[in-house]
Amino acid sequence: MSEQDPGARPEASPEDGGGGVKPAFARFFWETWELVKIILIALLIAVPIRYFVAQPFIVRGDSMVPNFHNGDYLVIDELSYYVRDPSRGEVVVFRYPLDTKQFFIKRIIGLPGEQIEVQDGKVMITPVAGEPFTLLERYVPENLATGNARNVRLEDGQYFVLGDNRPFSSDSRVWGVLQRNFITGRALIRAWPPGVAGLVPQAAY
Repeated sequence: MSEQDPGARPEASPEDGGGGVKPAFARFFWETWELVKIILIALLIAVPIRYFVAQPFIVRGDSMVPNFHNGDYLVIDELSYYVRDPSRGEVVVFRYPLDTKQFFIKRIIGLPGEQIEVQDGKVMITPVAGEPFTLLERYVPENLATGNARNVRLEDGQYFVLGDNRPFSSDSRVWGVLQRNFITGRALIRAWPPGVAGLVPQAAY
């Protein structure tokens, strides 16, 4: 019979409750719970941002050339229009009124209450209060004419939108006015391509 070292700890066994199994399981459970909490917090932050603050949008087609091109990756600001009305010149993404499964991108030209006349290649606006004026559009090529004559009075909550590439754009000249409730948000940031990435410039009149 061999002598036992008085300073040595006896080997633990499941029966005496001193084994390393329970602490290891507790540590695994705690680390898993911490990971789950991180994921839940990320979802609580990301989901509202994705659906109520900003969301990505990829431009399809050439209706906004030369300012936006096919494949441009945009971040759409959905928050601003909860606190204010859309403004003239802002580029907006909206559900196509004739097929709400599709999203279009156009520029706001006419505001509620205004009279909009497209004639002789120009856009004439009669505001709610004030004198009629011809819209000076620096964001379209100088020699580009706005075709398809139209004359419309906008009601409350109605907007007149046009693509910057007028000859190749299906917009309010074709399918009519845009109701505000179809608007998703305004183009805020161009994230791709890298050479033109940055804040979307606001039109000046």
